[in-house]
Amino acid sequence: MGGHVTTRSIVFPIYRNQANIPSLLLAVANFHSRYQGDIEFVFVVDGSPDESGALLVKELKCSGYDYKIIFHSRNFGSFTAIRTGLEHASGNLVAAMAADLQEPPELIEEFFSILEKDGADVVFGRRAGRNDPPLTRFLSRAFWAAYRRLVLPSMPSGGVDIFACNRQVLDAILSIEEPNSSLVVQLFWVGFRREFVPYCRREREHGTSAWSMARRFRYMMDSILSFSDFPIMLTLWVGFAGCALSLIFAAVTVVARLLGNIDPAGYTTLVLLIVGFGSASLAVQGILGCYLWRAVENTKSRPLRIISRVVDGTAK
Repeated sequence: MGGHVTTRSIVFPIYRNQANIPSLLLAVANFHSRYQGDIEFVFVVDGSPDESGALLVKELKCSGYDYKIIFHSRNFGSFTAIRTGLEHASGNLVAAMAADLQEPPELIEEFFSILEKDGADVVFGRRAGRNDPPLTRFLSRAFWAAYRRLVLPSMPSGGVDIFACNRQVLDAILSIEEPNSSLVVQLFWVGFRREFVPYCRREREHGTSAWSMARRFRYMMDSILSFSDFPIMLTLWVGFAGCALSLIFAAVTVVARLLGNIDPAGYTTLVLLIVGFGSASLAVQGILGCYLWRAVENTKSRPLRIISRVVDGTAK
């Protein structure tokens, strides 16, 4: 992408983070001091409806940092925003973390230390605990338990919200151009040496998370349909089981009819069979339709996102 080349880059997706900007800039200042300026900051404003982007432009204008502020034309999602940041990052080591600072910034320093010592190619944060309400913790555990079961058994029990990798892993990730996919699963799919660092997730100081249950469900569906054949295999085995039960039911019915034990009306049985098999047929068509829709999406060659503006504050 041109510009000043640094050893390290940190990517921050920005969406509804106006109240977090002062705290975020303080963390950025600490990173800049810690690495004596040999670090680049990439902020991706993902169609945020508040003043997050304007505040970043204003506050960083005379900072002397190496930075880029990239504006999406609309909201494309957090993982797409992170990918945009990865594409524009020039560092040999690149990290990504949320702008709400619920993941401790000190983790990034530990990640970079591991990568610099060649202890791993990609480093993930693994949640050892979280300061959330009981219901939120329960729903999160249930979600990630299902995710590990259906998509990625090697996924940490609390998911992944923060990571860092070297340029080799980054290039492998950027070679994958699939819409409606999962960046996190891609990081596991490409392989390489992994390291996990435990941490305790902080309480959110400002605002509310945009990571709703609807977004979680969409994320899981994208991951399953992009990296797992579980729905297809489940449908196949249910179909086999249905065929076997149908043959048994047919044999029992014929024998019972010959013995005169069946009322010729059979209205209730007929209705139940029609409704049951009709619903099953619709479910199967829905599963196949999801896979076909994603295959068609991958052939359209639409850009994964559209960038409307880039503010390059590379220090001279």
